[in-house]
Amino acid sequence: MRHFDDHPVLVIWEVTRACLLKCRHCRARAQYRRDPRELSTEEGKKLIRDIYDMGTRLLVFSGGDALMREDLFELVSYARDTGLEVALSPSATPLVTEAVMERAAELGLHRWSFSLDGSTREIHDAFRGFRGTYEKTVWAIGVLRRLGMPLQVNTVVSRFNLHDLPNIARLLESWGVEKWEVFFLIPTGRARTEDMVSPEEFESVLEWLVDLEQRVPFEIKTTEAPQIRRVRLQRLLRELGREVPPGEVFVPEDEPELVARLGKAMRRYTRGVNDGDGFLFVSHIGDLYPSGFLPYRLGNVRETPIAEIYRNHPLLRALRDPDRLEGKCRACEFRYVCGGSRARAFALTGNPLAADPSCPYVPPLWRADRAEAPPVPSEGRDTQDAPQAPLETS
Repeated sequence: MRHFDDHPVLVIWEVTRACLLKCRHCRARAQYRRDPRELSTEEGKKLIRDIYDMGTRLLVFSGGDALMREDLFELVSYARDTGLEVALSPSATPLVTEAVMERAAELGLHRWSFSLDGSTREIHDAFRGFRGTYEKTVWAIGVLRRLGMPLQVNTVVSRFNLHDLPNIARLLESWGVEKWEVFFLIPTGRARTEDMVSPEEFESVLEWLVDLEQRVPFEIKTTEAPQIRRVRLQRLLRELGREVPPGEVFVPEDEPELVARLGKAMRRYTRGVNDGDGFLFVSHIGDLYPSGFLPYRLGNVRETPIAEIYRNHPLLRALRDPDRLEGKCRACEFRYVCGGSRARAFALTGNPLAADPSCPYVPPLWRADRAEAPPVPSEGRDTQDAPQAPLETS
């Protein structure tokens, strides 16, 4: 049995698509009103039981804005009683009150996450589509710190805030957050291809993050950028004067001592959690997807048990097998460590097994003259670009 064949490490349940914000990069194209087709309270409880029975122990309630559901804390309480660790990822709207955060703390929430896409109100609020969301986020983070609740901050990297990432990192350190989840924009929903960073900028950010995690107290995790594991490994191999011999593949299970030196993130899972590989997304109406950024419908929990879909769907089985990848990802000696973003491959090529177009690394087995060029956006790049300053490295 391969790494995550039996059950995902975590499931994200989009309990509603309703949200009071209008974020420019929203993958869900959230609406102001709830969809009458949403899973009911009882259907949600059945889903929670099925997730637990499958073997998964971490459930994230997401949206839209999860707080738009009146039964949210009933579902959270049920999930906790079932034995799941629960995280909550709401929007910074007037629904976030001190009483709501106190209730979440009472229920023993595993983690609360807020989004911060800029170090200033001008940058962040432009992302979120409403004035005041920056101040609301900063205020709420202060309340969560007082309550002693573990806090995660999520940031979407795009051309609009690339220059601001060092400033965001300094804020997070001053706030004492436990985890920074750095999302790399996928052009789905409202997000546009021309808002992505270039492959060279993508690699630069990863190098900077690997430097940063050596000197900050919080954990850094990337979403839709498993290449950070390659970057970490390449750096360690260089320090040790080692390399992966031509024609061979680095298999983490064969190098336990080396993997142990790469830190907590690599020790926990020798291969990273990726779209459909240790990860599963449930939509507000019960549709299943490899992730929220990979809109390939796998089935519906109202019709088929979630475990059956996860274990047996042909696409998920392919996504969990690095040897099924195509293009330079298939030729890459780090495919068992990384695997590329399957969501980005699908968004830009229509093939979830294709090479990740944002990765500039060219494996030795993939001849330079065959290296795939990055996709050309169908629309011209927006002329109102945000200023791009080099990322700090010290």
